[in-house]
Amino acid sequence: MISKRNVLIFFMILIFLSILSLNYIYDRLDTPKNEEKTSVKIGISIYNQYDTFISSLINYLTEYAKYKEQEEGVTITLDISNAGGNQLTQNYQVENYIQEGYDIICINLVDRTDASTAIDMAMNADIPVIFFNRELVEKDLKRWNKLFYVGAVALESGIMQGQIVVDYCEKNFGKIDKNKDGILQYVILEGEPDHQDALLRTEYVINTIVESGINVEKVGDEIANWTRAQAETKMSQWLKNTVGEKIEIVIANNDDMALGAIDAMKKEKVIDPPIVVGIDGTKVGLEAVKNGDMIGTVYNDAKGQAEGIVELAYALAFGNQLPDHIELIDGKYIRLPYIIVTPENVDQYME
Repeated sequence: MISKRNVLIFFMILIFLSILSLNYIYDRLDTPKNEEKTSVKIGISIYNQYDTFISSLINYLTEYAKYKEQEEGVTITLDISNAGGNQLTQNYQVENYIQEGYDIICINLVDRTDASTAIDMAMNADIPVIFFNRELVEKDLKRWNKLFYVGAVALESGIMQGQIVVDYCEKNFGKIDKNKDGILQYVILEGEPDHQDALLRTEYVINTIVESGINVEKVGDEIANWTRAQAETKMSQWLKNTVGEKIEIVIANNDDMALGAIDAMKKEKVIDPPIVVGIDGTKVGLEAVKNGDMIGTVYNDAKGQAEGIVELAYALAFGNQLPDHIELIDGKYIRLPYIIVTPENVDQYME
């Protein structure tokens, strides 16, 4: 027969063990709640570090991340990788970021139509992805609520580039039209084959010029892969054959290719060179507008894109709201506007 004393002892032991167990559970629950997040690791994969615009954007991104650190009193670690124009390399970089436990992954896609592998890996690891500058296919972006895009609307740059040409022709067509046939003979330097930005910029710049009532004739069209050196080579080839005599304007999908065309004309000592127009508003592009080598460019806001990327990454990592001046459109997009730049307003963008 069990005595009352033994029963009392038994219950006291149970109560003691229960208290120990509850304390252990509370300790486990309280630990993460009491630890305030003070740092964020961001992995950034860029399609090509030698792209002038991307290089500028990354410089701004690095600067703004330092500013954000000081403003918020946190540590922001950026790990920037160059995919070298290879989508498989970029996929490996994303995989490494995931394995190393990065909080956010930012991707400047090599191939905008081949984002699935990176997205699948990020979804499985529950790590948000911010795509930037080279816009992925819309259906891929909509696959998951933690996929975002920061950049501009590509067709707008083509429209604005066309408007630069239209405005210039209204004042100077007689000078541009060297053969006096009333037709604007042009060559165009395109970025990459089948790349969305290159296709849209090419289509909309010509559409805008034609819709203004200006007659045009294409006398040359070459792919120069966004690079200054390739554009110089292509332009040199045109200048050395019968095409060179016909060119009245060089239209380039970006400033680097526009500058490559200018390099070629200077080397060939062209006495009455055709006019040149670019896109991006890079530092060297703006200088070319300033000194008269280009009639204009379309400013692509690298600084604004960098700020948008850092602010979005910070908000996602810390669960905060975006600043009031940054709008997240449809829960997916941060869009930065393009701006027409000509000699009349170039100084304010050079600053």
